[in-house]
Amino acid sequence: MSSGGQAGRPRTLRCGRLCGFPGPPDTVTGMSGGAQLMWDEAVTGYDFGPGHPMDPVRLKLTVELVEAFGLPGASGLKVVAAAPAGDSTLRLVHRSDYIDTVRRISADPRSADGSYGIGTEDDPAFEGMHEVSALIAGQSVGAAEAVWRGDVLHGVNFAGGLHHAMPGGAAGFCVYNDASLAIARLLELGAERVAYVDVDVHHGDGVQAAFWDDPRVLTVSLHEHPRMLFPGTGWPEETGGEKAEGSAVNIALPPGTSDGGWLRALHGVVPELLRSFRPQVLVTQHGADTHIEDPLAHLAVTVDAQRVAAEACHDWAHEYAQGRWIALGGGGYAVVDVVPRSWTHLVAIAAGEPIAPRAVIPEDWRRQVYARTRQDAPRRMTDGREPVWSDWEAGYDPASALDQAVLAARRSVYPAHGLLP
Repeated sequence: MSSGGQAGRPRTLRCGRLCGFPGPPDTVTGMSGGAQLMWDEAVTGYDFGPGHPMDPVRLKLTVELVEAFGLPGASGLKVVAAAPAGDSTLRLVHRSDYIDTVRRISADPRSADGSYGIGTEDDPAFEGMHEVSALIAGQSVGAAEAVWRGDVLHGVNFAGGLHHAMPGGAAGFCVYNDASLAIARLLELGAERVAYVDVDVHHGDGVQAAFWDDPRVLTVSLHEHPRMLFPGTGWPEETGGEKAEGSAVNIALPPGTSDGGWLRALHGVVPELLRSFRPQVLVTQHGADTHIEDPLAHLAVTVDAQRVAAEACHDWAHEYAQGRWIALGGGGYAVVDVVPRSWTHLVAIAAGEPIAPRAVIPEDWRRQVYARTRQDAPRRMTDGREPVWSDWEAGYDPASALDQAVLAARRSVYPAHGLLP
């Protein structure tokens, strides 16, 4: 797949309308439609070493499952590899001294001493760190460019979603913040309103920090409560800087939240804000670590609810952002049973070829999984659940910790948007 993608590499441009990037159409009329999967085999080089939770096998297994279901050939899905993000693009979010440090350590990992967040237990240094991190960032930026210029309606980079990286440092398995870079590129190209919705189990702190004072960007993060989980931020009271009040939205969920509560919280906050904000593009992050089997967190969500959330994001892109949708991966450390299924559903939804939850997983893929990992792969694209939830309008239960979390988020930001909590 990567060789075919290489032939379709778009040129990574650094300017706006003069380089063939007109503003997007006001409606989906005139847009080519379809979806673009950003994939370069080299992204699997994002490897912190044996035993690290961020095992790159999850990326390889996902793209192989996408192929096993025939998505690139049977649908309108194009597979494209973009060029790595260059320094001028990386500097849209990251400080020059940090980029220089990543490049230096990339050439000599032994020089890492923990400064700038590199050489830590979470972010060990490895050879080629700069190059592969810039490549992953380039895929998200490339997706943003393709969607903005109207080549496709939807762009997917499941290798991306590295939402913890800060302007001046690595954090939480993330070196360069591709989500922030994609958003920054959209703004550079002329976007006036971009909405970011993050359903990873961890707070999307790096994206929130990058646009804390920018009213053009609405960041919404649905995550486990910061009392319980890294990075310890994402309280409902975090609502944006003085010039961007209400632009940061945080829904901090109690541990043990399962499908119904998770989807109730998502639907209880996001659509009303999107309707009010009127984004031109919707960027979403789909960390699969909300799953009940994920070893690093404490929610109890299934692949079935993750699929429903991806479907909701797709629908919201069409309802509120003229169909323009950039979908990214993120966390997810149940690398065989959960991540490939969740992100294959995401790709299929973006491609307009959703996979039935009870679809049988191709046996060839299961054999490949066992050969590579010595783990038995799941047999179907479902965990056997049919997620149901009650809409917020159905009523608020003051005794429910989940409803308290939703109401706290609504009370914190709704007034800034002219909405009633």
